[in-house]
Amino acid sequence: MTHVFHRTCGATPPTAVKGDGCYIVDADGKRYLDASGGAAVSCLGHSHPKVIQAIKDQVDAIAFAHTGFFTNDPVEKLADFLVERAPGDLNYVYFVSGGSEATEAALKLAYQYFWEKGDGQRRRFIARRQSYHGNTLGALAVGGNMWRRDQFAPILIDAQHISPCYAYREKRDDESLEEYGRRAADELEASLQEVGPETVVAFVAEPVVGATAGALVPAPGYLKRIREICDRHGILLILDEVMCGMGRTGTLFACEQDGIAPDILATAKGLGAGYQPIGAMLCTTEIYETIRDGSGFFQHGHTYMGHPTAAAAALAVQQVIEEDDLLANVRKRGAQLMERLTARFGNHPLVGDIRGRGLFIGIELVADRGTKEPLDPALKIHAAIKKHAMAQGLMCYPGGGTIDGKRGNHILLAPPFIIDDSHVEEIVEKLGNAVDAALADAGLA
Repeated sequence: MTHVFHRTCGATPPTAVKGDGCYIVDADGKRYLDASGGAAVSCLGHSHPKVIQAIKDQVDAIAFAHTGFFTNDPVEKLADFLVERAPGDLNYVYFVSGGSEATEAALKLAYQYFWEKGDGQRRRFIARRQSYHGNTLGALAVGGNMWRRDQFAPILIDAQHISPCYAYREKRDDESLEEYGRRAADELEASLQEVGPETVVAFVAEPVVGATAGALVPAPGYLKRIREICDRHGILLILDEVMCGMGRTGTLFACEQDGIAPDILATAKGLGAGYQPIGAMLCTTEIYETIRDGSGFFQHGHTYMGHPTAAAAALAVQQVIEEDDLLANVRKRGAQLMERLTARFGNHPLVGDIRGRGLFIGIELVADRGTKEPLDPALKIHAAIKKHAMAQGLMCYPGGGTIDGKRGNHILLAPPFIIDDSHVEEIVEKLGNAVDAALADAGLA
């Protein structure tokens, strides 16, 4: 009997009692290799002593002070850390408690920026199908995860959605990756002409799409073209790096690898690595000064924003990642994991694509490699793979509706940055066994 409203009603998951590096231990003593970082959160693994000590030290000093009355040293230092490393002109940081809050703050700030400039007719956002930006109503509205948003569609704000940059399924045989990227990006231009660019506040996108479509990497030049279109029409570019940022793809900010910077950036998950709930929104000097010199007040806020203990934990996480040069390990182990997954699944008749950057890798399953026909959604192969992986002591992040919200299956891997060669081998072996078992249960092996 449980009084907890769990994610799935009527099902109580195993009880986690201890973290041990790359592993979580349950109440029965079973160990699970956290190959998904939960949901791409636990980038530093579990129970890191320096982070734990930073939390204890901060609680001993002061655990919480409301930002309506005080600032605090951890948030000031964490903001400095992020701004010193952020791309472009992202010089101001607004701290919240998670990714959905970061996206919500980004949407409201973008609108208020134009409102302060006397341009309040801009009320529309454009984003992409097969994206995910959070579960609050604003974030859900700009998100393109149909399974999550359909039930709530009547109460969501107006947002347009264009195609994702999904080369595996959308690139034509007669075009290069660069040509496809240009074509995909030009859908934004077409959408702007349809609704009127003067009505649009911002375009919202994940640099590397996470949970909804399984580590979709943008085609070369795609994001640069998006940036050009936004600049030409004077609309803001909001990049959601909640899942793909903070080193997950091999650089601290994912957009660095595409040579662009947004006007507003949302981050969370790997920022605090799960040691405390924290997220952040970064914005340009232009946006900040427009608010400062206008009303002087961002009409937004949360009780736990700028939380000292959360910021102390996040700063410790980021310092460990930098001091231990873990982003180099992300790139090294990411390449190794991709190589081993390709060796294990590259010729598998029901694996269509293996993609990603750094330690952010997606595997898309299909019924037919040649036609890319998806598996029958009723089989829920992604869920079956998760079940068999958990039975073996492996955590992976499954996804259904990869293609359009209904069809398609993928598995997302996002292990801690501290993994070594043995962890790579364990991930590939156990995932291979789980995939084989799930397909056998479905009569497909």
